[in-house]
Amino acid sequence: MLASRVWAACLALFLGLAGCGAAEPKPAAQTNTAASAQTTAPTPTAGAPAGPGGSAASAAEMKPYSETVPGTDIKFDMVPIPGGTFVMGSPETEAGRNKNEGPQHEVVVKPFWMGATEVTWYEFEFWAFKRDIRAKQNANVDFDKQPENEMRADAVSRPTPPYVDMSFGYGKDNMPAICFSHHAAMEYCRWLSAKTGKVYRLPTEAEWEFAARGGTKSVYFWGDDPAKANEYAWFEDNSEKKPHPTGEKKPNPYGLYDIVGNAAEWCLDHYEPKIYASSKGQAVQPVVLPDAEEYPYVARGGSWMDKATALRSAARRASDEDWSQQDPQFPKSMWWHTDAKFVGFRVVRPLEEQENLKGLKSKVTRAVER
Repeated sequence: MLASRVWAACLALFLGLAGCGAAEPKPAAQTNTAASAQTTAPTPTAGAPAGPGGSAASAAEMKPYSETVPGTDIKFDMVPIPGGTFVMGSPETEAGRNKNEGPQHEVVVKPFWMGATEVTWYEFEFWAFKRDIRAKQNANVDFDKQPENEMRADAVSRPTPPYVDMSFGYGKDNMPAICFSHHAAMEYCRWLSAKTGKVYRLPTEAEWEFAARGGTKSVYFWGDDPAKANEYAWFEDNSEKKPHPTGEKKPNPYGLYDIVGNAAEWCLDHYEPKIYASSKGQAVQPVVLPDAEEYPYVARGGSWMDKATALRSAARRASDEDWSQQDPQFPKSMWWHTDAKFVGFRVVRPLEEQENLKGLKSKVTRAVER
């Protein structure tokens, strides 16, 4: 586990010792974005977790914790992200900038925890291949007499079996899970939330960029020099054309490993290339809610396949149909992206969930014929 390194990084952060010239975030505003939400009931609570670990009544009480998924041997580390106000996007003068990164605008995010590393194959496959259900069957569990949270977890839909090994020979031991759809990532989070009794989900695009910057205002979280990327990320120049085990590079100031490089990371948002231009004044907890369409969704952070410019904190990426080009099925799978060997995800847990995300679930119900 990365617990010791995570604790050290976060202790440095909250003592004001984190490097990279980080600026102290301004306190988050207390207003919520007004938007309608798709809800389901009952739902886990964000501020009152079931079981030990990660309990906090305020941002000041947030600490790193290790989550253990009940009924499994899955453990993963979560680190606190303080929330605050930052400038999202990139200036027109930034090298490697794309038009979809502007205009820059002020954004407020509230405190949350974020996975110290990307979700691994071991974690993902426990849900994807019904290993939790098989373990219960082997133990002769009476499915009708389970706790309510276990029944909800069992009811979450699972992927259809892939036609090929979706790790594509890169290995699975402590490796980031890759090649699956935005819908699959959302369903995994729904299963994880039901199992733990805590709200776990994909980060909004704003949350992701705030966390990736780690309190910095530079092009990369380590500064403006792309030559230092080798210390913090797996990318085109050093990856040897493959992903790598999580947590091998240096973390960012918030204690996040591989937040750039290795696997690009799904965000919750539906991708809108000009969404920044619609921001009027300070944006509070912005998100473009996912819909019933399979594409496009936001992926952030760059990957092992990308050049250093894709590791910039403001760099954006959108999914498209080419990510499933080699899928032999018709219609193509809504669960797997055969050509997205570069995309994975990490989870977040809000201290207090924003209203328009409470009970949110994927609206994708079937693959579209393409």
